[in-house]
Amino acid sequence: MMGTIVNSIAVVAGALLGVFLRKGIKEQYTSTIMDGMALAVVIIGIMGAFEMNNLIVVLASIVVGGIIGEKLDLDKRLENLGTNMEKRFGKGDSDFSKGFIMASLVYCIGAMSILGALESGLTGNHETLYAKSVLDGVSAVIFASTFGIGVAFSAVAVFLYQGAITLLASSVKDFLTPEVINEMSSIGGILIMAIGINILGIKKIKIANMLPAIFIPIVYYSIVALF
Repeated sequence: MMGTIVNSIAVVAGALLGVFLRKGIKEQYTSTIMDGMALAVVIIGIMGAFEMNNLIVVLASIVVGGIIGEKLDLDKRLENLGTNMEKRFGKGDSDFSKGFIMASLVYCIGAMSILGALESGLTGNHETLYAKSVLDGVSAVIFASTFGIGVAFSAVAVFLYQGAITLLASSVKDFLTPEVINEMSSIGGILIMAIGINILGIKKIKIANMLPAIFIPIVYYSIVALF
C-alpha cells in the first residue's frame, strides 16, 4: 500500500500548492493552461489506447460497460458525491465538484494506476506508483490552480481505488494475462482521451458511466479460458 499512500499524499500536496498559487494567476493564463493540459490529456489517452491487442474486445467492452454504467447511473452518482462534498467542504467554491470529479477520473483510470497498483500488490515494487505520484503531483498543481481545493479530495478516490486493486491483486493475478492488461490499459486510454474532450468543452461525455468497461476484458478472457 506504500505506493498508493505516497500517490495520495502527492495529489494533496500538489493541490494545496495549486490552491496557493491560484490567487496569483490571471484568468486568461488559467484558461490557456487548462486548454494545454486538456490537449496533453487527449494525447496521453491516444497513446494508451494503442495498447490494445483486440479491437473487437475493446469496442465490445465499451458497449457492455457503458450499458452497465448507464443502468447503475454511475455518472450521476459521482456527480452527487461531488456536490455533497462541495456543500460540506467547498465553502462556496463552485468549481469544487468539477475539480474533484475530473481529477478523480484522470488519476484513477490510466494504465499507470492499474498496472502500478497490480505491481505493488503482486511484487511489492512501488516504482511505477512512485513515478505516477510525481506526475499526479505536478498535474494537481495545475488542476487546483484552476478548479481549486476539490482536486485535493480526489486523493480519497486514488487511495480507495488503487488500494483496492493492490489488496486484491494476489487473488486475481491468474486472470491478469498480458492480453487482459493490454485491453484494460487501452480502454483506460480511451476514457482518458474522453476526459480531455470534456475539459475542452467539445462534448459532455458521461465518462463515469463507461468505467465498468475497464473490467469487462477480465470477464471475457476468463470465459474464453474455460473453453
